Amino acid sequence: MAPAIMLAADAPKLSSANTGFMLICSALVMLMTPGLAFFYGGMVRVKSTLNMLMMSFISLGIVTILWVLYGFSMAFGDDKGSLLGWTSDYVGFSGIGKMDLWPGYTIPVFVFAVFQLMFAIITPALISGALADRVKFSAWALFLVLWVTIVYFPIAHWVWGTGGWAYELGVIDFAGGTAVHINAGAAALGVILVIGKRAGFKKDPMRPHSLPLVMLGAGLLWFGWFGFNAGSWLGNDDGVGPLMFVNTQVATGAAMLAWLAYEKIRHGAFTTLGAASGAVAGLVAITPSGGAVSPLGAIAIGAIAGVLCAMAVGLKYKFNYDDSLDVVGVHMVGGIAGSLLIGFFASGRGQSDVKGLFYGGGLDQFWKQCAGVFAVLAYSLIASAILAFLLDKTVGMRVTEDEEISGIDQAEHAETAYDFSGAGGGVIASSAALAAPQSRKVDA
Repeated sequence: MAPAIMLAADAPKLSSANTGFMLICSALVMLMTPGLAFFYGGMVRVKSTLNMLMMSFISLGIVTILWVLYGFSMAFGDDKGSLLGWTSDYVGFSGIGKMDLWPGYTIPVFVFAVFQLMFAIITPALISGALADRVKFSAWALFLVLWVTIVYFPIAHWVWGTGGWAYELGVIDFAGGTAVHINAGAAALGVILVIGKRAGFKKDPMRPHSLPLVMLGAGLLWFGWFGFNAGSWLGNDDGVGPLMFVNTQVATGAAMLAWLAYEKIRHGAFTTLGAASGAVAGLVAITPSGGAVSPLGAIAIGAIAGVLCAMAVGLKYKFNYDDSLDVVGVHMVGGIAGSLLIGFFASGRGQSDVKGLFYGGGLDQFWKQCAGVFAVLAYSLIASAILAFLLDKTVGMRVTEDEEISGIDQAEHAETAYDFSGAGGGVIASSAALAAPQSRKVDA
């Protein structure tokens, strides 16, 4: 048969509906980083609140600039040896026209680039939760620059870039189980093994100072995650995006309930921190898998991840590593669970016709998932540990013990999260203002 000839009329045309949808999804994913800041900020002690917020917010600035300068080109440019991308027109966005479409899709390159930028921003911010209370802000900022350049941009190309080895192998990662969550969790483990534990770890109480703030952050993450997941199909022309939206909701609910059930059985109480953490665990697990499984499969994946992550958060005490806010236990373990379970629950009726073991597909997809999961985990852990070691030996990663004990907010930012000293003055002033008219009325 003669090859088909594509006429100009057959080429994809810009879809205003898909473009608008993707811009909204990009904004939702951006909101996840402030949501993460609140989630982490509430989980630390009062004296570290601002530092925790700033470790997320600074990523919005640093990664945005690097993405425009070279990050987008490294992640999504023309393939170079299945490990990295590069397209000179993407450098500084200098060669991208406003009406240029992302190849094979109906949205502009600019829209695709800004959507992927939001993923690049939140991934290193996730790492910060493991490092709470003890890292210099300047060292963290420098780590951000190096980490996204050496670790995130290449891994994004492996997983999502045309020609990337994991992409070509057929590893399924709908929205970032490997590239985002396993990547961040493994990096967190690598760094904390280098910089060590907080002063007072396993001795002093280190309870969350504001559970309402944690719940607010978890709610914002849950809300923004619909853009994170459903938007990753880059349009709504074939029903896969809506399937992912539904699976995101049901897996998250199942994970939250499973975590709470485990917590009640294990510790005797249903905690708000457990509800928030369980929801995040479900969101993490369904991120790679939600486009490949049915809603019933999503419930199973969420429930499994909820229990596994609830069990995993206690490993830091058993193995004596200080993962301050359970980035390893939730993001790395949840990402591994969600990615590998595709090999069992893929239905063949979602994003592709790939079937998992429970649908008659054998273990072929499971082994592909294993390759992607453990390659990303190993590279991120080793590279991140090396970066942390080099920074610690040069600029120094940690604040002094005195600064850590007195409070990193004052030491690094010269501020405190809550100014209680002004409350009394406000009340007194208000009382005086109320008293003044009464006295005048009596005089009259």
